[in-house]
Amino acid sequence: MGDFFERIVDLEATGEEAGPLAARMVDWMVGQGVITRELSGDAMYSLNVDLGHVPGPDWARAVADASDPTWIPAPVAVIVGRDHHVGGQGADTADSATCPRCGTRTVVIDYPEEFEPDEEVWQPFRDGIRTWKETGEGTAPCSACGVSSPVTEWDFGSGFDLGALAFDFWGWPPLSVRFLAEFRRELGHRTEEQSGKF
Repeated sequence: MGDFFERIVDLEATGEEAGPLAARMVDWMVGQGVITRELSGDAMYSLNVDLGHVPGPDWARAVADASDPTWIPAPVAVIVGRDHHVGGQGADTADSATCPRCGTRTVVIDYPEEFEPDEEVWQPFRDGIRTWKETGEGTAPCSACGVSSPVTEWDFGSGFDLGALAFDFWGWPPLSVRFLAEFRRELGHRTEEQSGKF
């Protein structure tokens, strides 16, 4: 069970806001009894984060179904820093990208004909994302309308999100709708949820 994760990605936090927001959300989850301040690396596989917060005594209040008494969730990783976050089983490219200006959807992986990205199509997005990671600002041009928009405004479809703050719940039962709504409200930002397997 420990190699599955559910991730909450903050879509709006800047690189400068991410650290203080992470600390505030940890304080909130500790206060709710969902996690503790104790750290562990057991059954946790988040990139660039070696230790996560051990589940708290009331971890079950965060999940939709805690009826299995043998289920013991793994730690919660707090990921701070501008990065792309990918659900699924380790894919590193978005399937598509939809322009925030004209709404044109650019296909990057042409399922079911292809299972690999069209590198020529993906390259401008890859370049823009790399620049955003390094500087906080990066753009990609739309092949239809010609406008270059910030990569953080493009819609890359489900399972591929950009954010400077994310939370990985390793080996937890599915998080409840109620908890996700409370989490978003406390965070004060738009979020996306992902799930996947290490």
